[in-house]
Amino acid sequence: MTTEKKRPYQNDHNNTPKKTTYKQSFKGNRRPNHGAQDGVNVRVGQNFPLTIKRLGINGEGIGYFKRKIVFVPGALPDEVAVVKVTEVEPKYIAAKVLKIREKSPQRVKPLDEYADTVGGFELEHMTYPAQLAFKKDVIAQALEKFQPRGWTHYELRDTIGMDNPYDYRNKAQFPVRKIGDKLSVGMYKRGSHELVDLPVVHTQDPATMKVIRKVAELLDKLSVSIYNEDKNRGTVKTIIARVSHTTGDVQLTFVTHTDGFPGDTALIAAINQALPEVVGIFQNYNPGRTSLVWGEETLKLWGRDTIEETILGKTFQLSPRAFMQLNHTQMTVAYEEALTALNLTHADKLVDAYAGVGTIGLTLADKAGEVRGMEIVPEAVDDANDNAARNNITNAHYEVGTAEALFPKWQAQGWVADALIVDPPRTGLDTALRREILRTKPEKFVYISCNASTLARDLVDLAQVYQVDYIQSIDMFPQTARWEGVVKLTKRG
Repeated sequence: MTTEKKRPYQNDHNNTPKKTTYKQSFKGNRRPNHGAQDGVNVRVGQNFPLTIKRLGINGEGIGYFKRKIVFVPGALPDEVAVVKVTEVEPKYIAAKVLKIREKSPQRVKPLDEYADTVGGFELEHMTYPAQLAFKKDVIAQALEKFQPRGWTHYELRDTIGMDNPYDYRNKAQFPVRKIGDKLSVGMYKRGSHELVDLPVVHTQDPATMKVIRKVAELLDKLSVSIYNEDKNRGTVKTIIARVSHTTGDVQLTFVTHTDGFPGDTALIAAINQALPEVVGIFQNYNPGRTSLVWGEETLKLWGRDTIEETILGKTFQLSPRAFMQLNHTQMTVAYEEALTALNLTHADKLVDAYAGVGTIGLTLADKAGEVRGMEIVPEAVDDANDNAARNNITNAHYEVGTAEALFPKWQAQGWVADALIVDPPRTGLDTALRREILRTKPEKFVYISCNASTLARDLVDLAQVYQVDYIQSIDMFPQTARWEGVVKLTKRG
């Protein structure tokens, strides 16, 4: 949970260039801290052979140079590689692969030509069964680091993977730039601001790539103004295409530097003719040089306000900035796992925290007596209540507010939760919600996590009151190092 993760109208940074950092992997290192010793003489640009011992939590190979930890993206356990030092820090070395002398049997050729160059393909050089095993190990690493109560006895279930671990991302979000005379649309090279044009991305739903590439062609053909970052002028910065898994309809958004959109009339007409699957076209205004993809203001240029998606028999309307998991298949698996773990009855009062547009709570409402959801974004709460009405769900209601405000309010009304489901962003549970959980102690509790490290951190507190029955890893983002899991917790007797 994915990116990069969970507010219904938040910015999605999946394709934003970032400086690679290994501090989190270093802190999560499960071996003795050999790399913390001083006196290892190494310089940037130096080459040396390195045996890779294991993978870090970001999918990078880990080895040791004179007892100092070395992080090497693209290297696999048991490989011997010649590496070149790219960064030297007091506690670690970062390096890149120059040559693999001894290959792992788990190494495969990536389908994507630029998998070792751009982000989003950290594990595509690894067999899929090995990727699934790695993601089970990621949570084991995090638990060993934080050591919540009883952690050595937690049941860590094998990762649930996909039959086809490609073509799953329902949203493509690519910057567009003019490089010389060529219009390029794709992703940035790791650790840089150099855009790589990507005609094919095998993790994307083919429908999104078809729309992105055709729209890029039309932008070029119609000489639509393209943003120039160096000069901080021009119009189109980013193209975003989202497809409904249910209907095949596509929603298209142009993120622009200017509030005006010169040439949009001709462009819309051309899109209508060439891409009938596009049912709504939008402009999002986000001026200036910024790492944030989305701006605050979104305007419909043409077509429908939303596209429709179905999850476990419930339908949801999605505006351009409404949050939805990028992998519909595995999202469904996660929700089914959550439903099984909660084991709801019609007597249960369920709290849906971090509710977004209500996708989780509303899919579970049939099994509960009543659902109350909380979310701090008013537009999301409106959408959640609209989605309840649209699905004829009368036992679910969503409110704007925080845990520290709503839990006491509901208790004062005589409404005390029996069950709780949380699906927080990558930062994990906020302090106030964690405090309210420990105060109110719902009997049944499921935590859907998209970050093994913050989950393990939160369990240090939660495990004082709750027993962790099991952690079910789910591969929401194949070919990447991102982790997702469903945790079943039961109140201690």
